[in-house]
Amino acid sequence: MPLSHPVIAIYPGSFDPLTRGHEDIARRTLRIADRLIIGVAHHATQTKRGLFSVEERVAVIREVFRDEERVEAVAFQGLLVDFAKELEARFIIRGLRAVSDFEYEFQMAQMNRELWDEVETLFLAPEVDYSFLSSSLVREVFSLGGDVSRFVSPQVLSRLQAMADG
Repeated sequence: MPLSHPVIAIYPGSFDPLTRGHEDIARRTLRIADRLIIGVAHHATQTKRGLFSVEERVAVIREVFRDEERVEAVAFQGLLVDFAKELEARFIIRGLRAVSDFEYEFQMAQMNRELWDEVETLFLAPEVDYSFLSSSLVREVFSLGGDVSRFVSPQVLSRLQAMADG
């Protein structure tokens, strides 16, 4: 009987900052994948105002998932499908919060399949408690002095607070 290859999935994004919704999608991906690479993109596909550097985002993801040996955080540049090929990942994980996310994500999934027909995109819906949550909302609420402690892990919150204090 041939040995099967481990199922490797990539969860790409900007993760600026990592939210509880991101964590939820990542942890649930481990139900179907042997290994999850959280890929922090150097260049977001959508124009966003950055809060943390790519290196800081990778560091906080590693900190949040330090007890989960099957999760790895890596920064990447260039095409996602090239990154997937390099890591021998066959699945791209994307979270869908609302119907409004679907059109863009569907187009990206189709383009990725055109670029490399061996990759599949899996869409996961977050837990209901996180269905409205985005990094952009967290950044905005935080920048206006709001309490974001319910929406991010303690590790992310401490970095946000340090940023505000310094």
